[in-house]
Amino acid sequence: MNQKASPLLIVGSMAFDDLELPTISAKNVVGGSATYSSYAASVFSPVRLVAVVGEDFSSKDLEALARRGVDLAGLERASGKTFRWAGRYDTNLLSRVTLETQLNVFADFRPKLPRSYVDTPYVLLGNMHPGLQIDVLDQVASPKLVIADTMNFWIEGEPDALAAMLKRIHMLVINEEEARQLSGQHNICKAARDILRRGPKSLIVKRGEYGALLFDADSTFFAPAFPIEDVVDPTGAGDTFAGALAGYLARSGDLSSAGLRRAIMAGSAAASFCVEAVGTAKVARLGLPDISGRLELFRSLMEVKHDTSLVTA
Repeated sequence: MNQKASPLLIVGSMAFDDLELPTISAKNVVGGSATYSSYAASVFSPVRLVAVVGEDFSSKDLEALARRGVDLAGLERASGKTFRWAGRYDTNLLSRVTLETQLNVFADFRPKLPRSYVDTPYVLLGNMHPGLQIDVLDQVASPKLVIADTMNFWIEGEPDALAAMLKRIHMLVINEEEARQLSGQHNICKAARDILRRGPKSLIVKRGEYGALLFDADSTFFAPAFPIEDVVDPTGAGDTFAGALAGYLARSGDLSSAGLRRAIMAGSAAASFCVEAVGTAKVARLGLPDISGRLELFRSLMEVKHDTSLVTA
């Protein structure tokens, strides 16, 4: 792995979350796709953040990101309130209900890249209108890797813009439900092949507690989720996964199939820390030794030594 990591551009939301969890209720939790992704990616690479917050967003929370090596030159502080989401999780934390969404300043967000960001080689586009994702790509000069997220709302409501965005990216990261909706295929392997024909060179399908699948033109790879005994809050786990994945690739520079497999494992390791605490409490403190240690646990979890005498003809 290269010692000098390339910078990573992250564009997405910063928010306040009001969470109703089985064991606790928490209000004004700092969240948003860009927040979780930036913390996770900063473990591996310098981050250039483009997002918008309102007047109510604490400077202390921004300073915490800056201490992690997150460049905030692309952060806009707008007049009004920060994006807010409220949700309630069921008792087993496998599903959630959105109670309220207040877009606030995020409703008028138009990403504008500082001149110093234009040459960023690695780009992670958080979940937002695909037209805005294209606007970002129009401002970036020849990136080596573009990773994008999307959701069912855009798949259903903005199919043309989404189709145009898919032609501009290298990797799409979505969940199983979204992959089936986008492709019209229930079988996830068939769904993946359909999506790859739409533009991306690779596809990652997130499966929550069941891990993730990586598809490219040549192969399929399964990355398990690390088994956690006490899951506290799954909010932001997917964004943490994507941030660590992108940061790892920006650090390694290895975009081969093997390099992508190593990156997805790093993402899975980071996400396993995220769910162990409310909000970004653990992600904000992650370091390389934490990721390395969990990867070693992954290795022991999956290691099998076969008795070759039983499988030899």
